[in-house]
Amino acid sequence: MQLLDIGVNLGHESFQHDLAGVLQRSQAHGVSRMIVTGASRDGSAHALALARAHPGTLYATAGVHPHHAVDYDDATDARLRELAQDPAVRAVGETGLDYHRNYSPREAQLQAFERQLQIAVDLRMPLFLHQRDAHADFIALLRRYRARVPAAVVHCFTDTGAALRDYLALDCHIGITGWICDERRGLHLRELVREIPANRLMLETDAPYLLPRSVRPPPAHRRNEPMYLKHICEEIARDRGEPAAVTAANSTATAEAFFGLA
Repeated sequence: MQLLDIGVNLGHESFQHDLAGVLQRSQAHGVSRMIVTGASRDGSAHALALARAHPGTLYATAGVHPHHAVDYDDATDARLRELAQDPAVRAVGETGLDYHRNYSPREAQLQAFERQLQIAVDLRMPLFLHQRDAHADFIALLRRYRARVPAAVVHCFTDTGAALRDYLALDCHIGITGWICDERRGLHLRELVREIPANRLMLETDAPYLLPRSVRPPPAHRRNEPMYLKHICEEIARDRGEPAAVTAANSTATAEAFFGLA
């Protein structure tokens, strides 16, 4: 079983002391390739540096998360465009809208999101998207640009069936994390994951966040790692009523095509 984790935050400080071990454990659990998420100007540069240091294993995205939208300026836009043209960078993002926390004003989020949509259009690159509690504004803006970008994935999908169907109608890919393993908040995903076509479903850990609550025994440090993608895959396969090997093969092939890694 070979897996591709489409969303890992390996630049997070919790990985600074043992990144080599994290990568070794990932390989041992069948996670042979990972996409390192860029979520800020500096974070995107760090993601690219990690990808360059581990060619063939790590790749990167370049973008500004809505939490950091207030810092988005012309210099940031130029830097993202520069980073995105490196062969190791495979998507624009993480970008989108987050009205759950509103760490940046909504107007700033909308402006930063639209500027990054334009980068994807100009460079003909896929989009790595974030949306939380902002579906109406998010889908309205995405609809204006979707036909002009080659592909888009709604990363860490946790929303409703109606939102899922909106994204699938726009021919978007869907990223599913260990949120599906949360018996408090993720039960609805166990039903919805059956609706995602095999060629639109991709898997991710979003490490170090969202440690699957069904992992046994739970690690004492509560840090999520890419190695737990195998556990997430097995849970999703059970919900979809198919062998885990089928879920793994299909999601990996889908991710390879999406990120141009085949």
